[in-house]
Amino acid sequence: MSVDGLRRAARESVSGLPRAFWWLWASTLVNRLGAFVATFMTLYLTLDRGYSASFAGLVVALHGLGGVVSSLVAGVMTDRLGRRPTMLAANVSTAFSVALLGFMEHPAAIAAVALLVGMTSNASRPAVSAMMADIVRPEDRVRAFALNYWAINLGFAISATVAGLVAEYSYRAGFLGEAALTLLCAVLVFVKLPESRPVRETGPAAVAEPRIGLGSVLRDRRFMGVVGLSFLISLIFTQGSVGLPAAMGAAGFSPGDYGLVIAANGLLIVLLQIPVTRFIEHRDPRRLLVLSALLAGYGFAMTAFAGPLWAYAATVCVWTLAEIVNSPIQMGLVVRLSPVQGRGRYQGVYTMSWSVAALVAPLMAGIVIDRLGAGWLWGATGVLGTVAAAGYWLLMRNLPEPEPIAAVVAAAVPVAAAVPVAVPVAVAMPLATAPPTVEKPSQVEPAV
Repeated sequence: MSVDGLRRAARESVSGLPRAFWWLWASTLVNRLGAFVATFMTLYLTLDRGYSASFAGLVVALHGLGGVVSSLVAGVMTDRLGRRPTMLAANVSTAFSVALLGFMEHPAAIAAVALLVGMTSNASRPAVSAMMADIVRPEDRVRAFALNYWAINLGFAISATVAGLVAEYSYRAGFLGEAALTLLCAVLVFVKLPESRPVRETGPAAVAEPRIGLGSVLRDRRFMGVVGLSFLISLIFTQGSVGLPAAMGAAGFSPGDYGLVIAANGLLIVLLQIPVTRFIEHRDPRRLLVLSALLAGYGFAMTAFAGPLWAYAATVCVWTLAEIVNSPIQMGLVVRLSPVQGRGRYQGVYTMSWSVAALVAPLMAGIVIDRLGAGWLWGATGVLGTVAAAGYWLLMRNLPEPEPIAAVVAAAVPVAAAVPVAVPVAVAMPLATAPPTVEKPSQVEPAV
């Protein structure tokens, strides 16, 4: 492709998205640039503070548990208080708790504050996803989620490099640096992002709308199917940071070797996320979700046959391609299944699937590798990928004839403008086999 062709493709990839999206994108990038705690927690506790690996594992597990709890709470806050207040509260409290963690000395205090950091640092995710769905046109959502995912990985790639150098000087400086960047993210949200939460219709002409509570989300069988499949996919992808380093260490490779191999993941996402999304956005999402699940499962399963370092890197390239394809399409599916007035709660439950996987995956990897060997772990990822692929196909089998991704996502609810507008909840359920029943006011379940 010529230079002019590359420029034209780049312009088409970023054109047509509202200004508010780019400020939201910038806040995501700034937030991920400061991702120090999640990356260096284990090294900080074992190397700098001299604690055992088991204590470090407990602290990391508590950090993940905080994310599970906050996913649900933040989802409710996103719908009740709004997207902007939830993001502000999450970023300010994260900055405070991360800075506090850097000064904790007692093991119990470190564990307690790590739990708090896990809760606060994950609390903004449902609000960010809900706001993105509010302000971006349905036909542009897959592209928008892909660009946001690209920002996450670009920020992580930069922060991991810089933070590693900072950690050699002072871990406390790393904590304070993350706190400062998180506060900068809060400033961006406060100054540049308007509230986007849709407002319910009022007055005598308003259509009666059922209240959306957490119980409503949990009873939504099709959506909970997506959450379950997301959990399976998360279990697979998390092995890249849990099972892979353990297996490579057992095979005699050094931490530096693992660093080189896993670097291929971030590099490929930064290089390929945008062009791959442009290539797939007009193709059948059902086949792409099935393909991504199979690539993820069998990409990790190939690790069982990896010998030299380049072979491990090749397996990373396979499942990274699955990650690039799966992420924006699955996020578009989640938005499509989420009623407008309940987007926060739906996003919170969806986010929880990744948080729970972050708790289960280390246990899964440790038990299987210790008792059966790494080969069984990689075989299990192949099975999980196959099950997830079948699940995606069954979940979407009642859709009409294959449509391009842009058309499928466009079938979702009309996008809300940057200024709050009234949008009926009922139109947000295009995948349901029948329209939702509107209960009488006295029978409507109160929102959680």
